[in-house]
Amino acid sequence: MQGTQISTIGIDCRFAGTRSGIGRYTEELVRSLLKRNDPWQYVLFVHNKNDLINLPSSDNFQFSIFNFPFYSVHEQLRFPSLIKQSKIDLLHIPHFNVPLFCPVPFVVTIHDLILHHYPNQASFLKRLAYRTLMRHAVKKSSHIFAVSAFTAGEIKQTYGEAIGRKMTVTHEGVSSEFHPASEEEKQHIQKTYDLPSSFLLYTGACKEHKNVQALIDAAPEDQTLILITGGKEVKRLKIKSNVRILTNIPDADLPILMSTASVYVQPSLYEGFGLPVLEAMACGTTVVASNRSSIPEISGGQAILVEPTAEGLRAGIEAGLQVPRDHDRLRAHAIAFSWETMAKKTAAIYAECISTPPTTPS
Repeated sequence: MQGTQISTIGIDCRFAGTRSGIGRYTEELVRSLLKRNDPWQYVLFVHNKNDLINLPSSDNFQFSIFNFPFYSVHEQLRFPSLIKQSKIDLLHIPHFNVPLFCPVPFVVTIHDLILHHYPNQASFLKRLAYRTLMRHAVKKSSHIFAVSAFTAGEIKQTYGEAIGRKMTVTHEGVSSEFHPASEEEKQHIQKTYDLPSSFLLYTGACKEHKNVQALIDAAPEDQTLILITGGKEVKRLKIKSNVRILTNIPDADLPILMSTASVYVQPSLYEGFGLPVLEAMACGTTVVASNRSSIPEISGGQAILVEPTAEGLRAGIEAGLQVPRDHDRLRAHAIAFSWETMAKKTAAIYAECISTPPTTPS
């Protein structure tokens, strides 16, 4: 009598290690899935094995090297053959860049539809490629994971309400590294980065939808604004004398910087999720944020929400500087968002897709 064949699930992990939101999502998803005892094996597609570090000890996964750039012709032409060789039963792509000729059923995670609204100076061809790949990912997937109810609503509004029948909202989580720092840690970080006793903090990119210039314009002159950011968009910012830019901050320093800041500010016009809002709250820091997109959903009434104009942000910052910190309340809200819960929901959908195999997309 033959034994039951064990199913195999592939996960595209090439974003892991990129220090991006999608990279963080991928790393935490894989770590949380490998801690579970689900009855299947994993193939983790990576640029190299160093993409994923600190994985839990497990014998239910193997790496497969696919060292080609995202959104490239090579990705479209070469990835399908590697997928076929891997003999996986289901593929999870944590973004919209699914090969157009994917040889197996697939599920996708859609983080946002930002490029529908803010193309960020992308060329016509890039915008066309994005819309083609996104439509294919949404329409041909066996299931869609949306990182927020806001993103799920955007997907249904753009691609039809019927899409909702194959979509699950899986909120992201807050890692245990984000917690209030000790006074000694705060003093050390202030000395290391030569920080004043009171400062405002923002972390993230400076693309159009991030609205960073409005934040710079809003920052009171008696407050130092620290921007942890990078990228070519920084060059277009009009920096004031009370603004400092920090780059390449070690991951271990970020929770301490968030804990030390007087106010964390998220001025975005559009966020699919907005994880730094929760990370700052987990560190016990008052958050001032835009009242747009997913931020009201994620902040859950625990942030000072304002219109994302210079005037609105300034008023919010001034109010935030006066609010006594309530570490316990802020932290309780933030840690309710769990990577383990996200992985549990994700694994349940894997099980459904494997037990009732959908038609292979063409």
